[in-house]
Amino acid sequence: MVKYFLGQSVLRSSWDQVFAAFWQRYPNPYSKHVLTEDIVHREVTPDQKLLSRRLLTKTNRMPRWAERFFPANVAHSVYILEDSIVDPQNQTMTTFTWNINHARLMVVEERCVYCVNPENSGWTEIRREAWVSSSLFGVSRAVQEFGLARFKSNVTKTIKGFEYILAKLQGEAPSKTLVETAKEATEKAKETALAATEKAKDLASKAATKKQQQQQQQYV
Repeated sequence: MVKYFLGQSVLRSSWDQVFAAFWQRYPNPYSKHVLTEDIVHREVTPDQKLLSRRLLTKTNRMPRWAERFFPANVAHSVYILEDSIVDPQNQTMTTFTWNINHARLMVVEERCVYCVNPENSGWTEIRREAWVSSSLFGVSRAVQEFGLARFKSNVTKTIKGFEYILAKLQGEAPSKTLVETAKEATEKAKETALAATEKAKDLASKAATKKQQQQQQQYV
């Protein structure tokens, strides 16, 4: 049994901009799990299509219940091959990715098609398909469920990373990451709490002074 995913996303940037950003999207604040990327093959076909193959290394932390099936020294990095076909004449880019290690635990295959959005020529549409499979006896269904959930989470990070890089390339201020926003909110909360504490101390000091003055007046 294979878990299947079908999704569609829209980037509010032209196909040319998305194509340029595709090769520059790492690193970004949402791709900290991507460790390395290397181009291992590239060629231009006679019909002017660009073919590329890249090798990506990503972290691949397994769920605790799955760790018992593998030795403690097993690599926690996953190697991923990415084949891409760019057709500039028709403004389409198709990518195929799949992991080449940890295949016994899980294989995730993904196909993406980047094309001009039919409703707005200035936007880019991403049609995404994925297949998650596992040959791990007895727990394959659980592994597939976990893999599908992680894949969906990574799709969200991928889109946010794309938007971040596109904003930088277009000279705009990238939207802040959740970590940055949370950090600012924490700092602001600390400042507010400190100000409130100082104000409370000041009011308490004034109240104590006033009470002392009233007591002194009573004895006069």
